[in-house]
Amino acid sequence: MNYQQYRPQGFLVLPPVVKNLLILNGIMYLATIALETRGINLVKYLGLHYFASPEFSPYQFITYMFMHGSFMHILSNMFALWMFGNILENTWGSKRFLQFYIITGIGAALVHVAVIFIRLQFLEGALTPEQIQHVYSEGHDALLQGKNYVNEQMATINALINTPTIGASGAVFGILLGFGMLYPNMMLYIYFMFPIKAKYFVIGYGLLELIYGVRNSPDDHIARFAHLGGMLFGFIMIKYWKRKGVY
Repeated sequence: MNYQQYRPQGFLVLPPVVKNLLILNGIMYLATIALETRGINLVKYLGLHYFASPEFSPYQFITYMFMHGSFMHILSNMFALWMFGNILENTWGSKRFLQFYIITGIGAALVHVAVIFIRLQFLEGALTPEQIQHVYSEGHDALLQGKNYVNEQMATINALINTPTIGASGAVFGILLGFGMLYPNMMLYIYFMFPIKAKYFVIGYGLLELIYGVRNSPDDHIARFAHLGGMLFGFIMIKYWKRKGVY
């Protein structure tokens, strides 16, 4: 069976899943702003928290990807979703595209949480059991009051545990990876001027995310490994589909 069997008749500039994802993300962004004026922090409930946080709930592995923190955040993600997602949905069909989007988004979250776990093991090695316990028991309330620990390791652990992650970037990076695998030689134009083949763009972007993720600058609040997780799960899914002969 060939993936072309899933291609719908004609090419839709705004296919149904992409359209509804754009609408849903837009509604959630506006709802976040509107509810914030009433003292309700939607990110607190729907953003992805580490499982040791008192705010953690399993459903956040899905809901986090529909939350965004700023206009530029949602604009960049939704533009990429439309730009690359409409081609993939027209190629695969709506059902397969939605499956790909959700799984890469969840995969991105799983990788992100796994990286937090690994970082915590290193950070906790420099602290006493009493300090670690204090962070886990009191750190959440301290952040709610706009405070954090003077000790650098304790402050970092507290932020890792109790700061939510939001955004569709993990799923979007999965879509970018899928686009690069399906159409590796299609030309993209960076800033509408500089041509580059899709495969090199995807590889370069992935390497940059890896470099920035490994550097782990304290001023970098972007979940780099979530992006890489989306790409990883996208790669695995496409390879699995090929092996099963449905791609």
